[in-house]
Amino acid sequence: MSRDDIKFGRFRLHLGQRELSRDGIPVQLGSRARDILCVLAAAKGELVTKDELMARVWPGEVVEENAIHVHVSGLRKALDERKSGQSYVVTVPGRGYRLIGLQPATAAAASEAGARPDLALPDRPSIAVLPFQNMSGDPEQEYFADGVVEDIIAGLSRIKWLFVIARNSGFVYKGKAVDVKQVGRELGVRYLLEGGVRKAGDRIRISAQLVEAENGAHLWAEHYDRLLGDIFALQDEITMSVIGAIEPSLRKAEIERVKRKRPDSLDAYDLALRALPFLYSAMPEGVATAIPLLEEALELEPDYARAHADLAWCLHHRFSRGERLPDADRRRLPNGRS
Repeated sequence: MSRDDIKFGRFRLHLGQRELSRDGIPVQLGSRARDILCVLAAAKGELVTKDELMARVWPGEVVEENAIHVHVSGLRKALDERKSGQSYVVTVPGRGYRLIGLQPATAAAASEAGARPDLALPDRPSIAVLPFQNMSGDPEQEYFADGVVEDIIAGLSRIKWLFVIARNSGFVYKGKAVDVKQVGRELGVRYLLEGGVRKAGDRIRISAQLVEAENGAHLWAEHYDRLLGDIFALQDEITMSVIGAIEPSLRKAEIERVKRKRPDSLDAYDLALRALPFLYSAMPEGVATAIPLLEEALELEPDYARAHADLAWCLHHRFSRGERLPDADRRRLPNGRS
């Protein structure tokens, strides 16, 4: 592998010739998606902000931020992330993107031996929440375990001094046995939160443990048994316990920032969680399944902000895939615009 070659998974990118191949077979990419991939690869796993992408990919042009989302989606599709379950382009919420799993030429020998280049830790405490194990024995409850993790990530993300890895990056490890030290290196985080969820009737048990990725040391562990109706308070309790383990001197005011308005209807919350896996597919057939679930949630709780936001994303995915919006969708837009 030459110095201009960058390898990640089964892919190899030749930066000089701007050519991408998978197992030696050329991969077709749109020009903008190719530009974005080259910029991310040249950053060698470091964060590339949205402003930097705009300046490098659209120099001297005025473009909307949505253009980045569209071409990143195209890049992810070309990398076959949805089918393989492996995510290489990860989103850092509100900031930009990173390309992970890189094996540059200078580290080729180490890669073949099973080691991967380390990512630098951020200059503030960093954490990734790994997918919680569904311990119910019922595959139908998988969505609930994923939804609990989603809310914990959202709560942690509201702590301004804490660097929280995006959901998509952590969910790469779903269903896999992981080495916490390796995961910490691959994601560039100091701490990992992992756990399990068991839902039975009107009761729920959540177990969680906080691990220091560098040495695998357990910093905090707890399990909670509650009535299902206490799920929102329970999520806040877990989030605050994690924060307390990372920063014992955290002020009460910072903890309060974790809390956010919850829906009054547990049924509406359940419907929103059921919609999440289909929303994250970002494909028309997926969002077509998510939309009626979110609409039902909004019938139960018209002011449920999360359901409104997720429904808007569903419509965005439907529109960005080039489909003509149905009349019902167009009526949702201001002044009936399409």
